[in-house]
Amino acid sequence: MSELNREEAKTAVRTLLEWIERSEEESGSREGLVDTPERVVSMFDEIFSGYTTSASEILSSTFNGEGYDGIVLLKDIEFHSTCEHHLQPFSGRAHVAYIPVDRIVGISKLARLTDLHAKRLQNQERITKGIADDLEEHIQPLGSAVIIEARHGCMRCRGVLKQNAVMTTSAMRGVFFDRSEARSELLQLIQSNSKDL
Repeated sequence: MSELNREEAKTAVRTLLEWIERSEEESGSREGLVDTPERVVSMFDEIFSGYTTSASEILSSTFNGEGYDGIVLLKDIEFHSTCEHHLQPFSGRAHVAYIPVDRIVGISKLARLTDLHAKRLQNQERITKGIADDLEEHIQPLGSAVIIEARHGCMRCRGVLKQNAVMTTSAMRGVFFDRSEARSELLQLIQSNSKDL
């Protein structure tokens, strides 16, 4: 982001602060708010960092799978995102799986790929589909699967005010879509308790 754009962003935050505190005579000038525009823009740099990288960068390095042809699953990947409809946070966990043909990726790549999609203005369905599509495009597995469970701020603190509602989305590709046995095995692995590790 250029400095000019950064200054424009800070001005926009100041405008929002003035609008939020429209009944206050000293709107935006309190000690606690003076540096808020800079803090908000810096926070945006961090929580929207998914725009600064690509799936091809993350998944460019692969390894010989040495004949492994079972499910590779990284489960309970915590993530935080921002809903594009109300700019409310939503967070939860993702389960990302694939069955390699001959190449595997480092496990951190699956978490980084999840963050790539989550750290953008989003909806949960797009994150789910995007992760699965990227796995298909870049490592050409026999199948890929993504299941995401999340709680949404726009449901919890406004509107219907449902505190415990959890939204679940899934994307199944290849053998996970075509074969019920592969889906069943995946779901059993996700549900298995690994807390004793």
